[in-house]
Amino acid sequence: MIIKRRERDAILQSLQAGLVPKLGLHLIQVGRKQEVNAVLGDIDRIADGGAAFRIIEGNYGSGKSFFLNLVKSLALQKNLLVLQADITMARRIYSKGGEAQALFSELIRNLATKARPEGEGLIGLIESWIASIQIQVKSTGGSDEAVKTKILTSLSSLHSLTGGFDFSEVLGKYYEGFAKADDGLKASAVKWLRAEYPTKTEARQALGVRSILGDDLYENLKLIAAFSVLAGGAGILVNIDELVVLSHRLPNRMVRQANFEAILAIINDCLQGGASHLGFILAGTVECVEDTRRGLFSYEALRSRLASNSLAQGGLIDLSGSVIKLTTLTPEELFVLLQNIRLVHASGDLTKIAVPDEAIAQILQKANEALGAETFKTPRKVIRSFIGLLNLLDQNPGVTWQQILAGEFMGGGADLPPSVEEEIAKSGPVTDDDLTAVTV
Repeated sequence: MIIKRRERDAILQSLQAGLVPKLGLHLIQVGRKQEVNAVLGDIDRIADGGAAFRIIEGNYGSGKSFFLNLVKSLALQKNLLVLQADITMARRIYSKGGEAQALFSELIRNLATKARPEGEGLIGLIESWIASIQIQVKSTGGSDEAVKTKILTSLSSLHSLTGGFDFSEVLGKYYEGFAKADDGLKASAVKWLRAEYPTKTEARQALGVRSILGDDLYENLKLIAAFSVLAGGAGILVNIDELVVLSHRLPNRMVRQANFEAILAIINDCLQGGASHLGFILAGTVECVEDTRRGLFSYEALRSRLASNSLAQGGLIDLSGSVIKLTTLTPEELFVLLQNIRLVHASGDLTKIAVPDEAIAQILQKANEALGAETFKTPRKVIRSFIGLLNLLDQNPGVTWQQILAGEFMGGGADLPPSVEEEIAKSGPVTDDDLTAVTV
């Protein structure tokens, strides 16, 4: 097996920086077979015109972000579009002050297609669709005006959706700019599609439409899902991380409840067949989901929807529910992960691996002595140290791994700044204050 230099560097550089690689996840992925198969079933359901909803639950360091990126790559292979973003205090699922619009805007900017897996795929998707219609119409002698008419006719099925008529008009404007090489008109259309117009007045002045893609996040996503199918895709998968911000960062109970109600509405619509070619995967900590005071389980209707199978005990697993619980890596899985990283470092060439299995075993032993259970609960530090070992061996010929491991393997160097989940876990949740001035 030969690993491309681009994939190799992306994996090693990301892991050493404490980040989840966007390329080559299949080269280092370990375990999670049942969880992946469950989500693959969801992806097939979305492609067949159905809907899906999942929450990925796990402690920080359990691999939720990695799992989201892995699912993203699987969905792209099935011709789905993937929209991915993190929730922050300025980006929420529900609001009336622009925070939900900001989340949608971030999702659209990160829109990934098979041709643009890194994101920013909206323009390519639109122009590919327009080009196919243009070829179809002009091959029979049609004019630019005939192409625009065909575009608007093709989009008529969107008119029944909220904002569908103006969505069609904006795509018609984009084609006008496309045909006339008017970059300003195209930019205005893209700005509208990315939900970057703050007011309807500005959108009307620029494009002549009466609405914007505002704070109604779910309706906006249903519109994108419907268009994705017209553009030749199989639907969309929406990946949203850092759900813990809603439960343990928002200080106002009413704001949390409004967001939980929005999540409930999405669950109901997806599970009852009200959505088509649309799927959601939300990721959050155990406390974010199961805390009955601040988490999703504090909202009784959500608790009943998300409750696990009470009969799944004694090692039995049921992944048919909406919540998938990720456990931390076992020692055996972490051993295999380091083996995979070693192979990536060698560009897939078994004859060039830098250290034997004996070295990996010693590394895990030393990490366990230094970190204890944290070695497997949050393996980020041991992974960074292992890549550092490989780099030292690569750049210092004559030095052996035994010499390096004879020193303080896990010591020295500044650690990465804590993630949102780590900050919340260390500091504890903020105090409830229903009088806090936070816009719903």
